[in-house]
Amino acid sequence: MNTSEIDAYVYAELARLRDSIDNIDAAVVHMLAERFKCTQQVGHLKARHQLPAADPTREANQIARLRQLAENAKLDPAFAEKLLNFIIAEVIRHHETIAAGEDED
Repeated sequence: MNTSEIDAYVYAELARLRDSIDNIDAAVVHMLAERFKCTQQVGHLKARHQLPAADPTREANQIARLRQLAENAKLDPAFAEKLLNFIIAEVIRHHETIAAGEDED
C-alpha cells in the first residue's frame, strides 16, 4: 500500500467510525429523552401524593447498580457514577419544579 492508499483507507475508516459514533450519540439522546418522560411521570405521581422529590435510598441503589453494569461492560464505574449523578440531579430539579406547580411538560 502506498501513502495515498493508506491515507484513503484511514479517512474511510475514520468516516465509518464517526458515523457509528453519530448513530450511538443519537441513540443516547433518544434513550435519555425516554428516561426523562418516565421520570416526569414519577415526578407527577410524587407531587400528587406529597412525596419528596429526592429518594436517597433509591438513588444509592441505582448508583451501585450502574457501577456494576459499567464494570461488567468495561466502562469506568466512576465515570458512570458521575453521569448518573448528573442525571439524578436534573430529575430532582424536574420533580421540585413539578411539586411547586411549575410543570415543565
